[in-house]
Amino acid sequence: MNSKLHKSTKISVYVALLWLMLITLPAALAQSLDEAKATGLIGEKRDGYIGLVQGSAPPAVISLVEDVNRQRRVRYEQIARENNIGIEQVAQLAFNKAVEATRSGHFLEDANGRWVRKP
Repeated sequence: MNSKLHKSTKISVYVALLWLMLITLPAALAQSLDEAKATGLIGEKRDGYIGLVQGSAPPAVISLVEDVNRQRRVRYEQIARENNIGIEQVAQLAFNKAVEATRSGHFLEDANGRWVRKP
């Protein structure tokens, strides 16, 4: 197997593990994240993080966004370091997985930076 293909496979495995970790966050955090997505308060941003769909949100939701993004950043950095690639590349792969995992009706950021509901 050539090294590029092997590296790509390794990165894919790390991204899959990342998503497994993110969906198995402590129950309260995961439930809050899912609730915030279901109510349209937050969505998946193109940069691999989550963001506020509306300009204002309750402090608990803002704190949730900060906590989740902090955890994602740490994991993205680890994957990037282990694979000698940029964190932006890892975040982009994570966003692609997030698009697949996002439920219908939840928000995603489009290429123009607008929030759209997934059909």
